[in-house]
Amino acid sequence: MEIEIATLGGYEEVGRQMTAVRAGDDIVIFDMGLNLSKVLIHDNVETESMHSLDLIDMGAIPDDRVMSELEGDVQAIVPTHGHLDHIAGIPKLAHRYDAPIVSAPYTIELVRQQIEDEGKFQVDNDLVKMKPGASMAIGDSEQVELEFVNVTHSIIDAINPVLHTPEGAVVYGLDKRLDHDPVIGDPIDMERFREIGRQDEGVLAYIEDCTNAGSKGRTPSESYAKKHVEDTLKSMEDYTGGIIATTFSSHIARVKTLVEYAREIGRQPVLLGRSMEKYSGTAERLDFVDFQGDVGMYGHRKSVDRAFKRIMKEGKGNFLPIVTGHQGEPRAMLTRMGRGETPYEIDDGDKVVFSASVIPEPTNEGQRYQSEQLLRMQGARLYDDIHVSGHLREEGHYEMLQALQPQHLIPGHQTLKGRSPYVDLAKTQGYKLGRDVHVTQNGSTIQLVE
Repeated sequence: MEIEIATLGGYEEVGRQMTAVRAGDDIVIFDMGLNLSKVLIHDNVETESMHSLDLIDMGAIPDDRVMSELEGDVQAIVPTHGHLDHIAGIPKLAHRYDAPIVSAPYTIELVRQQIEDEGKFQVDNDLVKMKPGASMAIGDSEQVELEFVNVTHSIIDAINPVLHTPEGAVVYGLDKRLDHDPVIGDPIDMERFREIGRQDEGVLAYIEDCTNAGSKGRTPSESYAKKHVEDTLKSMEDYTGGIIATTFSSHIARVKTLVEYAREIGRQPVLLGRSMEKYSGTAERLDFVDFQGDVGMYGHRKSVDRAFKRIMKEGKGNFLPIVTGHQGEPRAMLTRMGRGETPYEIDDGDKVVFSASVIPEPTNEGQRYQSEQLLRMQGARLYDDIHVSGHLREEGHYEMLQALQPQHLIPGHQTLKGRSPYVDLAKTQGYKLGRDVHVTQNGSTIQLVE
């Protein structure tokens, strides 16, 4: 059976992930994302009302025109998890394909909301939920099967899809860390990865996220981050002024931890920001998390300002706002607070806890720097990087290679420079650039089996 891989997005940058795998006459698309930094550099851009061609020209979503060169039919669109760099291109591109969107339940619900917000295209693709550990047939030949393997990442309900073919498995490895003690959900299913590496024809190809491939050691568990948050917040227990926390709004485990320890230091947690309300509200509605008690969630501007007025009236020392804006996004809540555009007044000595890292991209780094300076000018004390990454470091990559023993490696989710540490790592395991390590570009195809 012919096996061909089209690398459509995320192979020259961190963002707008999209990869297509053709097995015979059947094609499966993995991810369909957005490069948010390409949008943020423009003022007041509303992607919901924009045409896909304009977003492609901006470099914001994948250029999928190479799909016309693949000889087969798309049978499924499979986002791996709910981050925007993996799902936010779906409203602009999915309608071009007569195929269902298949993913884990939480991801499907986030995709549904993305589609509902779309203002330019009618997206009628069926939305199919499949839980981690399950599988489904692809196409009519009964020779190709799609399986979801449970993984752990900085968002709940993440999976690594595996396409089983007569020539071996194609494992799409974006994004994960090897977390054996997660705060929410099950540990990564390494046993299943090892089984896939040993069974039948083994693993034909492994497509891997290279974000932290140049970092030594292993990525700590989310339970380690939980301890770090506990230590940081409890060190502030006697402070009577304002404490603000910010993290990825999609990082439900971290939000849960911040809520828990806010209460332990005697403060009422309040979730503020449109995306904070969306991700946490959806997770609670689908029973992935129970925040318990009276946790306020406010997303719209007027309701957020009312919450801030209440906090100022009843005393900042009684509350812990958990807000969006850890990357310094211009319209996010923390940035607005730093500019003095909310009723919340930051006083000298108030604490701001960044329970997130800066995504290593120039736009984010510049915006985060500006946000920090605005906060410092008001006298805020900053607590940085109370966080663990959602991506593998060096030792995690070694462990995945040992488990899967893939014939071919395709590094992705990074620039050319960002992929080079993974290529070096692969060389130590007997792989060779140009033979079985394929460093590719957006819009390219790799013929693995002819």
